[in-house]
Amino acid sequence: MKVILLEDIPGSGKKDQILQVSDGYARNYLIPKKLAREATADALNSIERAKSAEKHRETKRRQEAQELAAKLSKGVVTVTARAGDKSDHLYGSVTAEQVADALAQQFHISIEKRRITLPEAIRKLGEFQITVWLYAGVEATMTLRVVTKA
Repeated sequence: MKVILLEDIPGSGKKDQILQVSDGYARNYLIPKKLAREATADALNSIERAKSAEKHRETKRRQEAQELAAKLSKGVVTVTARAGDKSDHLYGSVTAEQVADALAQQFHISIEKRRITLPEAIRKLGEFQITVWLYAGVEATMTLRVVTKA
């Protein structure tokens, strides 16, 4: 009997996979436990529609991430920090969390701090190149400007 798996089953297959299994395994185990359903024409069509819709959503998300990456690559995010009076060394360092907060304020986008990669610990004033991970395979390299508090 051909069945469509509704969940991942270790040793058998992944969700939405079509398998040829014995009638007893399907009728006595998979179908009653709602782990699978019979592979009818309607069921196969609904799986194909769902896959097509997910592919469309995936393409749209990637395109939006690429547009955002283009916008961020042109921009400069500014972080203010306390520094010594006569030197450009900071009291402490600039963190990814501070950069995420600055991105939220200046560009009105919410980026998790784990998605921001700083080249090294930033402990002085100046401009640095940072990488912001937006989506699978989509990253934006932008300029981080660290200035002193007035």
